[in-house]
Amino acid sequence: MLKFLVRRVATMIFTALCVTFVVFYLTNLPPNLEKVAKSEAGSRISDEEVASWLEKNGHAQPLLKRYGEWLGVMPGWTRTDDAGTVTGRCIRKGEDPATTRTYCGILQGDWGQSTVFKSDVSKILATRLSLTGILMFWVMVTMVPLSLLIGVLAGMREGSKLDRSLSTFSIASTATPEYVSGVILIVVFASKLVGLQWFKGTANSAMDGITFENFALPVATIVLYGTGYIARMTRASMTEVMTAQYIRTARLKGVSFANVVMKHALRNALIAPFTVIMLQFPWLLNGVVIVETLFNYKGFGWTLVSAAGNNDIQLLLGCSVVAVLVVLVTQLISDIGYVFLNPRIRIS
Repeated sequence: MLKFLVRRVATMIFTALCVTFVVFYLTNLPPNLEKVAKSEAGSRISDEEVASWLEKNGHAQPLLKRYGEWLGVMPGWTRTDDAGTVTGRCIRKGEDPATTRTYCGILQGDWGQSTVFKSDVSKILATRLSLTGILMFWVMVTMVPLSLLIGVLAGMREGSKLDRSLSTFSIASTATPEYVSGVILIVVFASKLVGLQWFKGTANSAMDGITFENFALPVATIVLYGTGYIARMTRASMTEVMTAQYIRTARLKGVSFANVVMKHALRNALIAPFTVIMLQFPWLLNGVVIVETLFNYKGFGWTLVSAAGNNDIQLLLGCSVVAVLVVLVTQLISDIGYVFLNPRIRIS
């Protein structure tokens, strides 16, 4: 197990470096840097002024050097102007250049400054991730038990009316995009058009205080879309397990159907759905963009859209780091979970 973890961690680090370098390269293309220069120095500056601004702010250096500075494995750039004023990546306003840090990147906890929100990227991400984390928690608490229940009930009696009904619901929910189901839920339960008005059509107030009224519709929208996929995977695994020889042997020995399902079939049937469940975490982190925008809930997805729309390079890079880490960590947990779900699985 220890060797496996070491290999996986090394692979995760290599993958994270490759992915973040690709994102860094794409966000630091010349057209994007030109937009940043014009947004900071003025939209009507000339090409010569753009080049001068980029040079003054360290963007004219080689790409690998800037990537190393951003990671924190290379010293941050410094520059001394004609007046003798020293500026640099690691030098903040009011700090003494002689006592400032040499390295100031991701590894040192310096995620840069957002050009749109005018704040530290780390603080912005911490706030937005906490909001999305709350949304993810309630979605998972609702979606996982519901989808497993639907999948197990459908897989227990393959071909029955219950199986066909639950399978139809699962396919229909997965085939309906969030922006469609979200709009339908708003129209039916939150607008004056139908007249129910049980909930609020926005989750903006949920950022200050979560209530059932302002948080039910965003959670229900995501749950409806994600439940069907997990339920279908659970149903397929359950159907396969129920036809296994050891299940037939247990039934012939007189074990009740409920005990066969709960003690013998369910644990083995959960192996494939467990992978799908773990994949829901990166999906929820990045895939709730539509829902957070639709319900005006300013979480991680909303922040990602704002950063992309406003060409906020540092915030985009910070979002990419978080997304990559979540994907890699959840996959590691998924692989380790296999061993606990089925001890016959061994790590080679």
